Amino acid sequence: MRCSRWGESAMTELKLEPFGAMPNGERIDLYTLTNERGTRVAITTYGARLVKFERMVHGAPLDIVLGYETGEDYAADTASMGAVVGRHANRIAGGRVTIAGRPYQLEQNTGSKKQNHIHGGSKGLHYHLWMAEIVEGGVEFTAISPDGEGGYPGNLEATVTYRLTDDDALILSYRAVSDADTVCNLTNHAYFNLDGTAAPSVMEHTAEIFADEFTWADAESLPDGRILPVADTPMDFRAPHRIGERIDADYDELRMAGGYDHNWVLRGDPAPAPYAHLKKAARVTSAQTGLALDCWTTQPGLQFYTANALGKSPLVGKGGAPYTRRSAFCLETQFFPNAFAHPHFPQPILREGEVWTAETVYRLSEL
Repeated sequence: MRCSRWGESAMTELKLEPFGAMPNGERIDLYTLTNERGTRVAITTYGARLVKFERMVHGAPLDIVLGYETGEDYAADTASMGAVVGRHANRIAGGRVTIAGRPYQLEQNTGSKKQNHIHGGSKGLHYHLWMAEIVEGGVEFTAISPDGEGGYPGNLEATVTYRLTDDDALILSYRAVSDADTVCNLTNHAYFNLDGTAAPSVMEHTAEIFADEFTWADAESLPDGRILPVADTPMDFRAPHRIGERIDADYDELRMAGGYDHNWVLRGDPAPAPYAHLKKAARVTSAQTGLALDCWTTQPGLQFYTANALGKSPLVGKGGAPYTRRSAFCLETQFFPNAFAHPHFPQPILREGEVWTAETVYRLSEL
């Protein structure tokens, strides 16, 4: 199915096509948005996952999002490729949360002894088949996380809308409601490589992170409550640095994580118009392709991850390309990990009757 542009975007096309099937036979669909420049994004109903972000570079299309060829491949994925993860992105110590004075035990699905919680558990939103609806300027995806799933209270309805603008900005608008007080911290876990999905490394990319502080994390990647200055550490990306420049430095945070996999506390620098309601999170560039990826958000934190665990088991992606350690980076906008253990962190609580919203933009441009 093809549609012409909505409203102001008369040249934008939308294409809907089958993408595969779930193990139970349910159909997985793929929606592709193309703007007037020919830039293209594709999103699947499985996990509301970003499958493609493609722009013309040197006269040829270049896709910067790692992923797979079919819906079945995504259904078998365990790396959260392109996924909207939740109810709670990132880690919670012991899977223990307290909401309105009541303790809850969440599923323990990560950690050296499987003692902690991550990404909503083994049935998190990234494993759901989402419903899709075409809306003005994009596609809206909706999923229901039932009461008790992953140990969370309340029936949570989560919505994410993907829109592609003519200035090559991919806008993700999140919304959630629940019939009981619960946890909500959604993000997108896309793996990016600005040299293309078959490129072996992002170590020559340059990164800038708009943060003066980060949350120190232990060997389980759990913040211990300290918010430390980045100054005079390899965590300092206030000025652009090559990602690989200091990644193997003799520094406790990098040794324990095997690279970058940490939460930065965003300063709140306003993004450029017309996105000034958002704060700058990060800017990553590639001298090889001349591409820049900006990330702007309403969220307080950014998890910058250099795919240190990717490829621990053989992983084959688009076009048969092997996906290996440090062959991508993630820009996960979020509440701080393990916030329930640290009341001075912003708390990812969604109250019954309230509406949780967030917005993140990934914009591609040329250097």
